[in-house]
Amino acid sequence: MNSRAAGRNGGCMAEALIHTHQMTMTEYIEWESQADYRSEYVDGELFAMAGGSYRHSAICANLHRSIGNRLLEKECTVFDSNLKLAVPSYRAFLYPDLMVVCGAIECFEDHEDIIQNPILIVEVLSPSTELFDRGKKFAYYRSLPSLQEYVLVSQEAVSVEVFTKRVDGNWFFSALQEKDASVALHSLACEIPVSEIYRNIH
Repeated sequence: MNSRAAGRNGGCMAEALIHTHQMTMTEYIEWESQADYRSEYVDGELFAMAGGSYRHSAICANLHRSIGNRLLEKECTVFDSNLKLAVPSYRAFLYPDLMVVCGAIECFEDHEDIIQNPILIVEVLSPSTELFDRGKKFAYYRSLPSLQEYVLVSQEAVSVEVFTKRVDGNWFFSALQEKDASVALHSLACEIPVSEIYRNIH
């Protein structure tokens, strides 16, 4: 393991730089197809991923169920963190906590385990991943033409933040911190009660 270990620990992942040489995107795809653990790739560098807390897992499950239930009559699919996302503009492959694709699913170079056209991405935060999720990762995601909404959910407190892309290309920010409120997801034309997101989270 390289001594430049990247401190994105806790939450949905604990990442550390695991290759000292630059990998091409093709090499990464081939390497991970044979690896016994998942990793993310950003511009030649490879980062190992570890599991998250029980709160993180429970919130992700709640989100998947709540959003999925509201899309039963729509041509939309909800994906969990087992599916990779390609971000070609930044030469990156990432594992968002949750993605939604509406309409046809676009795979990256015919790889069925890598998609590239979500309209909604959700990340569950932790203290050590928060800066990355708010900063560089959001910049990566914003480069996707399909993306219309980005949601950040705290596992430390009741807090849901939504970034919605407007027609003019600018992003509108809204935040909720009450369990009796509802999150408006304009990309999916639905609302999710905050209480459902934090169901059985203490």
